[in-house]
Amino acid sequence: MVHKNNVTELIFTGLFQDPEVQKLCFVLFLPVYLATLLGNGLIFVTVSISKTLHSPMYFFLSSLSLVEICYSSTVAPKFITDLLAEVKTISLKGCLTQIFFFHFFGVVEIILLVVMAYDRYVAICKPLHYMIIMSRQVCHMLVAGSWLGGLIHSIIQIIITIPLPFCGPNVIDHYFCDLHPLLKLACTDTFMEKFIVMANSGLFSIISLFILVSSYAVILISLRKHSAEGRRKALSTCASHITVVILYFGPGAFIYMRPSSAFTEDKLVSVFYTVITPMLNPIVYTLRNTEMKNAIRMFWSQKDK
Repeated sequence: MVHKNNVTELIFTGLFQDPEVQKLCFVLFLPVYLATLLGNGLIFVTVSISKTLHSPMYFFLSSLSLVEICYSSTVAPKFITDLLAEVKTISLKGCLTQIFFFHFFGVVEIILLVVMAYDRYVAICKPLHYMIIMSRQVCHMLVAGSWLGGLIHSIIQIIITIPLPFCGPNVIDHYFCDLHPLLKLACTDTFMEKFIVMANSGLFSIISLFILVSSYAVILISLRKHSAEGRRKALSTCASHITVVILYFGPGAFIYMRPSSAFTEDKLVSVFYTVITPMLNPIVYTLRNTEMKNAIRMFWSQKDK
């Protein structure tokens, strides 16, 4: 049977139906998104121009901040402006574009978190060889590898989605385009596509989480040999990384590692990892990091002069 692809525009149901609640959400989420841009932008600029933050850890942190800005910007601007719109629409091409970049930057971020865990492992467990192992060239290769990994993942996701026929209905029960809600609209059996998506996203996330947990477990065990001051410094840095990992993987696991549903809870959890988490990361890293706080103070004092 041949399906005609006659859907060119999709309609979002949105986060809430009540117009007053939507206006309240607009007032709440616009400052959150602006804070995301400001916080992550400040970290990226500070690390780029600072004379003291030249270690691999800060290089990876600035890369993470740049990815956070891109990742949040694939969803937040459209979502926030839609809160004031009566009908929330997006073209099918626009929807596929959003899916591509959302998954692209999301996976780049996951790989960067794994890279940052590896960096802390080398710094704490092999301190004498740290600068040899984590040379400038290696750091650039690891970041480039993160972007390449994200690109490959997104290409796979989009290649299986583009050929699908969409002949109606055209209402997505979400506030942004993601694979599970879009696959529900395809007028053909999508069992194989859903399986590939789950394998591509699920297996990748499980392997990444296993590497992260293993790295921090080895780090915590090796810290017993360090002095009390060394333990305190290492734990402070690792605590920031672990907090960001939990903030990112917790909600993501809830959505992608279980059967999809149409519950409002799913949308609320999605808001957490698409809008709120990118704002929290710079706060987590700067509040616990004296070097970063001092560099930001110096940056502002130079700016004032």
